[in-house]
Amino acid sequence: MKLSRRKIKFLQSISLFQVLFILCVVRAERPDARLLATSNSVAGEVKHVEEFCAMYDICGARSDRKVLNCPYNIPSVKPDDLLSSKVQSLCPTITGNVCCTEDQFDTLRTQVQQAIPFLVGCPACLRNFLNLFCELTCSPNQSLFINVTSVSKVSNNLTVDGIDYYITDTFGQGLYESCKDVKFGTMNTRALDFIGGGAQNFKDWFAFIGRRAAANLPGSPYTIKFWPSAPELSGMIPMNVSAYSCADGSLGCSCGDCTSSPVCSSTAPPPHKSSSCSVKMGSLNAKCVDFALAILYIILVSLFFGWGFFHRKRERSRSFRMKPLVNAMDGSELHSVERQKEENLPMQVQMLGTPRTRNRIQLSIVQGYMSNFYRKYGKWVARNPTLVLSLSMALVLLLCLGLIRFEVETRPEKLWVGPGSRAAEEKLFFDSHLAPFYRIEELILATIPDTTHGNLPSIVTESNIKLLFEIQKKIDGLRANYSGSMISLTDICMKPLGQDCATQSVLQYFKMDPKNFDDFGGVEHVKYCFQHYTSTESCMSAFKGPLDPSTALGGFSGNNYSEASAFVVTYPVNNAVDREGNETKKAVAWEKAFVQLAKDELLPMVQSKNLTLAFSSESSIEEELKRESTADAITIVISYLVMFAYISLTLGDTPHLSSFYISSKVLLGLSGVVLVMLSVLGSVGFFSAIGVKSTLIIMEVIPFLVLAVGVDNMCILVHAVKRQQLELPLETRISNALVEVGPSITLASLSEVLAFAVGSFIPMPACRVFSMFAALAVLLDFLLQITAFVALIVFDFLRAEDKRVDCIPCLKLSSSYADSDKGIGQRKPGLLARYMKEVHATILSLWGVKIAVISLFVAFTLASIALCTRIEPGLEQKIVLPRDSYLQGYFNNISEHLRIGPPLYFVVKNYNYSSESRQTNQLCSISQCDSNSLLNEVELSSHFVDIQIKF
Repeated sequence: MKLSRRKIKFLQSISLFQVLFILCVVRAERPDARLLATSNSVAGEVKHVEEFCAMYDICGARSDRKVLNCPYNIPSVKPDDLLSSKVQSLCPTITGNVCCTEDQFDTLRTQVQQAIPFLVGCPACLRNFLNLFCELTCSPNQSLFINVTSVSKVSNNLTVDGIDYYITDTFGQGLYESCKDVKFGTMNTRALDFIGGGAQNFKDWFAFIGRRAAANLPGSPYTIKFWPSAPELSGMIPMNVSAYSCADGSLGCSCGDCTSSPVCSSTAPPPHKSSSCSVKMGSLNAKCVDFALAILYIILVSLFFGWGFFHRKRERSRSFRMKPLVNAMDGSELHSVERQKEENLPMQVQMLGTPRTRNRIQLSIVQGYMSNFYRKYGKWVARNPTLVLSLSMALVLLLCLGLIRFEVETRPEKLWVGPGSRAAEEKLFFDSHLAPFYRIEELILATIPDTTHGNLPSIVTESNIKLLFEIQKKIDGLRANYSGSMISLTDICMKPLGQDCATQSVLQYFKMDPKNFDDFGGVEHVKYCFQHYTSTESCMSAFKGPLDPSTALGGFSGNNYSEASAFVVTYPVNNAVDREGNETKKAVAWEKAFVQLAKDELLPMVQSKNLTLAFSSESSIEEELKRESTADAITIVISYLVMFAYISLTLGDTPHLSSFYISSKVLLGLSGVVLVMLSVLGSVGFFSAIGVKSTLIIMEVIPFLVLAVGVDNMCILVHAVKRQQLELPLETRISNALVEVGPSITLASLSEVLAFAVGSFIPMPACRVFSMFAALAVLLDFLLQITAFVALIVFDFLRAEDKRVDCIPCLKLSSSYADSDKGIGQRKPGLLARYMKEVHATILSLWGVKIAVISLFVAFTLASIALCTRIEPGLEQKIVLPRDSYLQGYFNNISEHLRIGPPLYFVVKNYNYSSESRQTNQLCSISQCDSNSLLNEVELSSHFVDIQIKF
């Protein structure tokens, strides 16, 4: 009992002590009242009324020196004049009392100033962003929307460890809408990618802001949970300061940072691109061009059918009236006699002799002059074949001497961009004034789709990153020999901020040092740096700059960098305007060694890990074009051999074993192919002599083109001579043959020459040079055919008449053997000639076949015209490269994985950067800049396709 009484008295004394302590605290000064607020905060007895704070002053700091607020639920404080002016300068919406000390405000200003460079382009966004944190830190009504949910003890002081921030969705949505399009100009990406974690709505942004930052990382020192509404009966009211719209003209947001900005609306919109005309018929939707051509085709075919029907009907009626006369003699006999006469008459008699009533031929003036010329010229060549052959060969061999200066242009910019074009002039200005864009050496490591779903697995794994370190070690150890010096990557790489290469690789998150992989946290550190590469010191690269993950990764959607299926490693190398200087040659030497290393060592290493590797250097395209030009030499030789065999067989007579050695034309065919080659070499030699470089397309196309034209004309000439009567002298036969086919060959060849010559006016160098070379090659081929080849025909027919063996003209058959060979000299038409005369021509002469052929030809012509409208301009680099080139896989990987395009520059000439000049306003895109400034126009045009920017 005594013990119980003692306990009761002890408890009573304790209770009395508590009451006295509370009374003393109530009457004490303000610092004691703060302690009471702290105790009440834990007990849930916080006041949520106007002019009351939920946090006040700084009571501690974390290990990374981030300050922590005190959880003091006290009345707001009237600031002194200095603090009041400071608050007004940053937070104009807060007047009167505040809930922050000067130290708190200085901390606030220091933190928000880090975000100002990202949001300066849109004052509305910046104002809303500042209001969010101003209300949180200094609002006199802080307790109405801030509730301290947890505290922690730091250095024996209670500090805020977590709060609830009640804020309306109206403000949150307004904040996000004003900031969602704001761009960070330095990186040309959304500002929210840096200060909002790539948020796609205001809730994501609030979640990013409210995360408690880990040690030494930017962010909030305590957890902040954002709520759109306060609990009932709590007395709290969500913060709902007015959110400014970026469309507010008084705040002057730039067009690039706010599409609804008055700056955008005041700029003239781009011309509306008219939609293509179309005609809809039921479910069929056809273009107007296609529809019009279809109607035209129907009209033309109908007219043609009508004309054919009328003409045929008239022919039938005429033949019916002539029937009694025809019956007077046997029709078949008459036809046979007339045909035999026509075949026996020489061609020049048929063309230039007395006009006959049955087939009257009227030649044009040009054809008449040309026929007279070729009659005389043919006889002269037949009489002087040696002189003609010698002169023609001397001329073409003289042209071939220019091959001493032969060069092939393989630089893409010299092939496809005209030297006087705007693009070439602007690039020359940029390179000469601002230095050329750096050379690019690149590796692309990519995963292989899984066999189950066909998806590309992520490449961001520990084993793949360690593999990348092994590859980097080999690259760093690579040495190339240039004039006795060993060149490494560090000797030629771009070093913008020190002595470290500006290599674009995920290894930069580890300072390019494999020892840092485990120390920094491995793969998790890489994934963290994907979101904080601009703000975290440990994520900064070895060359002291941020590394945008979109430049080092590929195959991801949005900002999901962790899902990337490819590592993209880029080595920027210094470039020089002088392509023949030592700096450029050093880089080229290292690039060749780099490509060889990738082929021999890196590719097997990557493939062993079930990955793919694509690689390229700045000089790769040029080197591959050179390789292709030499590799195609075998193809050209084979094609010429095939055509030689074809010509040898087609030029000769119907083969008989007894006369084959004499009637064959193997030597003549070989000579003809040589003439074609000489015409190509003569064209290349002439232009090489005057300093025009050849191109890859010339080496690949022109030999086949000239060969096709030359073979055609050679066959025509030889068969024209063979069709002449054997009783005539050889010079007469040559003359008659040239009269027969000479005008046609001349007009056709001149048409081809003129067609290619017109192409020489094309500004694109590759097409212009090709047209020039082709025009001269076809012209030389034609000249050699009517000179040297005609002389060779004379020699060949003299050989055959003298019974000398083909290919060995020194060997002559005995007279007894020649006399016994009755097949020689009895030329019968070949199988192809008989087919064309007896089958093909007969079928084609039928009335129905004529109609069908003409209809199909017209249909094909109109369809070609319609399809021409669907041709898309452009030139893919991989089209001009060999199919077995390693660059084919590189370009495929670029289109599949890479999200970084070619560089784009806007160079302003004669810019006056003095403070008195207004030219700055004509360039910038932030507040107070001209509405039609350069950057505003560029941003406005970026929202449209195929828009020309004019300044």
